[in-house]
Amino acid sequence: MEFKDRLKKARKLAGLNQAELAQKIGVQQTSISDLERGKSKSTSFSTQIAHELGVSALWLATGKGEMNAGAVSSATDNNVSMAPTPLRYYRYPVISSVQAGKFAECVVPYPAGMEEQHESTDYDAKGPAFWLEVSGDSMTAPAGVRPSIPEGTLVLVDTGIEATPGKLVVAQLDESNEATFKKYIIESGQKYLKPLNPAYPLIPINGNCRILGVAVEAKTKL
Repeated sequence: MEFKDRLKKARKLAGLNQAELAQKIGVQQTSISDLERGKSKSTSFSTQIAHELGVSALWLATGKGEMNAGAVSSATDNNVSMAPTPLRYYRYPVISSVQAGKFAECVVPYPAGMEEQHESTDYDAKGPAFWLEVSGDSMTAPAGVRPSIPEGTLVLVDTGIEATPGKLVVAQLDESNEATFKKYIIESGQKYLKPLNPAYPLIPINGNCRILGVAVEAKTKL
């Protein structure tokens, strides 16, 4: 039995339709439909789905153990407990570095052309927010140094947070149509965008860029 089959079985046993389940976990019905059709293979909110359906999160995700949420699983045997499930998840669009430059100008959270891919999180953004996939290795710090944001990482950018020195920000330089992800610093009164990779130079800013938002979360898919 695949994930889609386990999900459908658990939902029907719980007496919920797709729309009702979607409402409980704060997503659109199409997200549940895609999971049950196998169009989406996995989800970051499977633990919350299991909680709402009253089944084991381990069983729902992998098919291992008992379906009953109260059953003892191998995770329990290994003294590993499930993390508390957030009460609500929020969905934000995943956009390109080119789209990011236009995102802050939009007055709605999900502008046209940015609805195709979303990622969920329990972070409640202060302003319109988006996920941006990091490209290149300019934010990959040396071994043992944290934070380090390697290529392919998704960073959640909140446009409603003030950019203060030391924050990781997404900014757009006047001469570029793409956004860049760097650390915002001030040294001797001069503002810079600083890569975490020391092989890259500091980028001085003096009114020639706008900061679109502050990075508040990062996730990497394996």
